[in-house]
Amino acid sequence: MSIVVVAALTGCALTGPLEQSPAPDVQITGEGQIRPLARPETLNTSMSAPPVAARTVEEFDTTTAQQRSEAVAEAATEGGEVDLGRTIASLGSPTEPGFWLKTPLVSAPSKGRVVYPVSGKSVAVDLIPIDGPKTAGSRMSLPAMRLIEAPLTELPEVQVFRVSG
Repeated sequence: MSIVVVAALTGCALTGPLEQSPAPDVQITGEGQIRPLARPETLNTSMSAPPVAARTVEEFDTTTAQQRSEAVAEAATEGGEVDLGRTIASLGSPTEPGFWLKTPLVSAPSKGRVVYPVSGKSVAVDLIPIDGPKTAGSRMSLPAMRLIEAPLTELPEVQVFRVSG
């Protein structure tokens, strides 16, 4: 029996290593680094991605002062909203630009608003569905977390509204 196992393992060694190709949702940069591709479900297509060499919060947050003002103003004037409930928000990928919340509280992409009760501030966001029970946490974009003054290194609880209509 042990001779059969040794022969089988020897045959595997002769075929060489398996070729591995990168996953379909990644890209290999000129520097040999693997980076995720932008997800098409993100509704903020006018936002620019951070530079590859970004290291600070300011470098990762590529939103302009005008875009930030519009997100706050839009949140203040929202009407006809549906209260989706509260969720614990962690910081999402800082390489994904825009104002968004990936959450299991929605089943389809939509417009919404997030309120951080501690600061009383709110921001208009794109609500992007993710798998999981409604009680699971959510991931929020860096620019959105900064505008509502939520701590980036904690897990703040936020109130989520979907704009109806």
